[in-house]
Amino acid sequence: MLRASLREISAALKDGQVNPVELCQKCLALIKATRFLNAYISVTEDTALKQAEASEKRYRKGQRLGDLDGIPVAVKDNFNTMGIETTCASNMLKGYIPPYNATVVQKLLDQGAILVGKTNLDEFAMGSGSTDGVFGPVRNPWTYSKQYREKCLRNSSVSNEELSWLITGGSSGGSAAAVSSFTCFAALGSDTGGSTRNPASLCGVVGLKPTYGLISRHGLIPLVNSMDVPGILTRCVDDAATILGVLSGHDPKDSTTVQDPFHPFQIPSVMDTSHLCIGIPKEYTVPGMSNETLAMWSKAADLFEKAGAKVVEVTLPHTCYSIVCYHVLCAGEVASNMARFDGLEYGHRSSVDKSTEALYAATRREGFNDVVRGRILSGNYFLLKQNYETYFIKAQKVRRLIATDFAKVFSSGVDVLLTPTTLSHAVPYVEFIKEDNRTRSTQDDFFTQAANMAGLPAISVPAALSEGGLPIGLQFIGRAFCELQLLTVAKWFEEQVQFPMIQLQEIMDQVDGVSQEEKSASFS
Repeated sequence: MLRASLREISAALKDGQVNPVELCQKCLALIKATRFLNAYISVTEDTALKQAEASEKRYRKGQRLGDLDGIPVAVKDNFNTMGIETTCASNMLKGYIPPYNATVVQKLLDQGAILVGKTNLDEFAMGSGSTDGVFGPVRNPWTYSKQYREKCLRNSSVSNEELSWLITGGSSGGSAAAVSSFTCFAALGSDTGGSTRNPASLCGVVGLKPTYGLISRHGLIPLVNSMDVPGILTRCVDDAATILGVLSGHDPKDSTTVQDPFHPFQIPSVMDTSHLCIGIPKEYTVPGMSNETLAMWSKAADLFEKAGAKVVEVTLPHTCYSIVCYHVLCAGEVASNMARFDGLEYGHRSSVDKSTEALYAATRREGFNDVVRGRILSGNYFLLKQNYETYFIKAQKVRRLIATDFAKVFSSGVDVLLTPTTLSHAVPYVEFIKEDNRTRSTQDDFFTQAANMAGLPAISVPAALSEGGLPIGLQFIGRAFCELQLLTVAKWFEEQVQFPMIQLQEIMDQVDGVSQEEKSASFS
């Protein structure tokens, strides 16, 4: 039951094979059994069960609200949820209870989805490992998978299990871990420079970043307004298309959403690859990429070519400047956005009351971690009058050149770009923290942030397991507002590679009330 896709469980609910309350209870039980993953900041058990009971009544009356009615979902803890604490994994917002729902959250609830919890992240979504939040790091479910453990046992150098657990990637690591560990059927993340696709790749799930402006940002606590996009994490491409259909469309509360109506689509089951042109950016072959990632990237290109698609090498000449450009623009907008957290209106307020200035300073010192304060400091430096033209304006000009690079490639006849998502598979936490947050983000965002700066849709699809038994994901980047084409290509690739499902039998054994027969069906 829990391993089913969103579409499969929706059909089962509709046919009466399972009821919403039972499904919700099983997800909540599994959340408790996987508490050590630290995927959730808050679990909304009482609210979820009430929503499940309401859903069950609707099914009995034949009045279901939509395809998501009765289906457990999770939401990253930087989306406002009315009456439910929203922290951004920061001391600054501990105890903050929003008076309204983010538009995307409301759309899920309007379809009858059941919110089982708010997921963990890097503080204010600043990071690429989900290791820097105030509630502690998120553990990758693949650490406890049969596939990975069997490989580890053969490696005599792995002796201390506590030190060998793997990171999820970030900053939406909690959402990726929640979907990967079967505690929900879909989750919302946010994606500013790859924060949905990065953890999707490392956790072996699908991560979709839609075109900028296709989905409302209203109620998403902002990091970088010009790049932030609500992201979608699911276990297969079809499920991502289902969630996209629910969330997309104009929102009067967000002026950056497009006015054109969005028509939900179903991905065709057959794709004619003979009319497809796949672009391989030559600038994406970089030092630091693992041999396994490079080999999988090459293998995927060969797969398309053998199927009759045209595969061509393309150039994105300003790629070498993109990561630096991204960090300048990111820091500048972060400095502006974080100014609202001053201890006066909401969130943490320091007890220091010598003066208003002292209150501001103490509140921000106590509320923000070193990573956030560092980005605010660098952002304000870039925005100083004497530096504004040199850094921020120049970065905006480079951003335009990067967007133009993509436009030229797509106008040349290329339909979709194929790239790696990350440099390698997930690494142990002890290895990850040897480098600071900024260095790690620079490395881990290399393949993903350019799509945000150009406003293009992109999706990470799990491609294969490494020799060590860990997921390797590949990224597809499409034309703006051409999600149908992008997801069609991604689904075709997904069907070709047949990525294996994570095996978590030992964890499932801890879940009370689940029959041995169902455990075998769900996790073997």
